[in-house]
Amino acid sequence: MGHLAGKDLYRKLGKKIDGLTARAPWNDSLYAILKELYSEDEAEVAVKMPYGVHPLEYIQKTTGLNRDKLVKTLESMADKGLVIDMCHGERCFYTLSPMVVGIFEFTMMRTGEGSDHKIWARLMNDYMHGDDSFYSSNLKDKNISLPLRTLPHEEAVDPGEFSEILDYEKATEIVKSARRFAIGICSCRHEKYHLGEKKCDVPLEMCSSFDSAADYLIRHNMGKEVSKEEMLENVAKARDMRLVFNADNVKKEVGFICMCCGCCCNALAGIKEYGYPNAVVTSRFIAKHDEDDCIGCGECAEACPIDAIAMDDDDNPVVDESICIGCGVCALECATESMKLRERGQRVLYPEDTFERVILQSLNNDTLQNLIFNNPQSKSHGFMRAVVGGFLKLPPVKQALMGDKLRSRFLSKMREKSR
Repeated sequence: MGHLAGKDLYRKLGKKIDGLTARAPWNDSLYAILKELYSEDEAEVAVKMPYGVHPLEYIQKTTGLNRDKLVKTLESMADKGLVIDMCHGERCFYTLSPMVVGIFEFTMMRTGEGSDHKIWARLMNDYMHGDDSFYSSNLKDKNISLPLRTLPHEEAVDPGEFSEILDYEKATEIVKSARRFAIGICSCRHEKYHLGEKKCDVPLEMCSSFDSAADYLIRHNMGKEVSKEEMLENVAKARDMRLVFNADNVKKEVGFICMCCGCCCNALAGIKEYGYPNAVVTSRFIAKHDEDDCIGCGECAEACPIDAIAMDDDDNPVVDESICIGCGVCALECATESMKLRERGQRVLYPEDTFERVILQSLNNDTLQNLIFNNPQSKSHGFMRAVVGGFLKLPPVKQALMGDKLRSRFLSKMREKSR
């Protein structure tokens, strides 16, 4: 390693990360983050690694690097959250962490020696909030948002709607179905804390992970293992604190639930500050009030974490349905229970599992060709990435593959090819 050096190496690394599931537009702030977090050896491994999830043997083959040094570097990167490792017995699989959910979250969740969170918080804030480029590259004119979906607070759903809340929509059922649990530091609140911008009294340690995601966080000291009972208590505490439940955007094997507040959450900031209503996938429900029971107190408007509710001149709450995420925090604050969640008129579709989410998000972000032709060292793969990437970027093609008619068939074919 080492034939690439300086800014050229980190520019190649930035291009590689920009080609993952979440876009990471290049600028001086991204360069500063990469230079701070990655050693030159780690940056070169990342540049040479194949896209997607692969066993060590394939990574060694594509990179051409010494096995022992490669293993040591990958382990170091996993400890820093720059690589996600998944081990089954003695065999481990690795994938590069995207900017979100990945580098940002894991960096701000790290603990122990060498964790300079104050510097990291400033660097991350400069990149994500210095201008609109990060949010616009991931959300502008996109159908699929960042990999988060809002869960409705169960108590906020109108029982008179006769609308069943499905198990994958219930925070408590997600917890009950999991086998292992970890609670870690909320990356967004941790960032705001070190910037002096944390306005709430919500504890830092509330970020909840399950099963393989919990395995990863516990293994690399980014989360503390807790029992199922402790995790259910964490969910109840988040409800009592009127936090938004934003979960892994999948139906099966949900990996995490974020406990989000309106003052710190970067995902909610995508809606509240930058005006992108697709920053999170909404729940199947939307806030509506009963005029007969409403007393015009304004508590619902005050409680809304994204300012989607305003009081009109007659002290009636007006819900901006174009941005309401259906979290139910407003209903929890309503003393008369006039504000409730009711089912949306428009259908909300969620990916079945992580495979589907990654495929759809990559297609939407024009990076799916990287997963199909995954070897960055191969000239033939590079040629095919350019050809197929140009084809998939065509609006009619993308719209057809994302639409209801072809979406299921397209995902089934992609799943078959991956086996």
